[in-house]
Amino acid sequence: MQDSDEEEFDRDFLARAAKGDAVAWRVVVEYWSPRIFRYLRSNTRNEELAEEITQSVFCTIARKLADYVEQGHFESWIFRIAINRLRDEMRRRKLHARPMDSDIMADIAPQKVAQETAAPEELQALREAMDQLPDLDRQIIDLRHQGGMTFQQIAVLLAEPMGTLLARHHRAIRKLRDLLRRHMGDSA
Repeated sequence: MQDSDEEEFDRDFLARAAKGDAVAWRVVVEYWSPRIFRYLRSNTRNEELAEEITQSVFCTIARKLADYVEQGHFESWIFRIAINRLRDEMRRRKLHARPMDSDIMADIAPQKVAQETAAPEELQALREAMDQLPDLDRQIIDLRHQGGMTFQQIAVLLAEPMGTLLARHHRAIRKLRDLLRRHMGDSA
C-alpha cells in the first residue's frame, strides 16, 4: 500500500472504529497487530510477553481512539504506545529489551547467512552482535526491520534529525556485518 493510500485507509477505518464500528476496529487490529507484535517479540525475545504487551497496546488504543487527534501518522502514535508499554514492562520485570529476529538477517548478515531461516548458531551470533550496539542504534534497526517503518517515520518518532538517523543506521549495520564476519570467518 502506498503512503497516501495507507493514510486514507487509516483515516477511514480509524474514524469508523472510534465511532464504535466493530468491523472497522477488527480491520485496524488485524492490519496493525502483526507489525506491533513482531517489533515487541524482537525486543523481548518472548512470544507470550510480546502477545501480552500487544494486547495492552490495543487496549490503550481502544480506550483513546475516540480522543485521537491526527497530528502525524497513526503509525507513529501506535509505535509510541508500543515503545512506552515495552519500557514499562521491562522496567517492571527488570529486563533489558534486546532486539533480535531472523527477519533482519538479510540486511545485516553476510550472504551465506541471509537465508529464509538462519541456523541457531547464526541467530546467536547476531544476538551477540546486536547486544554490542548502543540502545538507540538497536532501536533504530528494530523499528526499521521489525516494525517496517520508514526512516522518516522513525526520525519523527524518536525526534532525531534524518541525517543523524541515517548515519546511525548505516554505522550500526556496518558494525553488525563486521562483527558477524569475524565470528563466522570471512565468508562473505
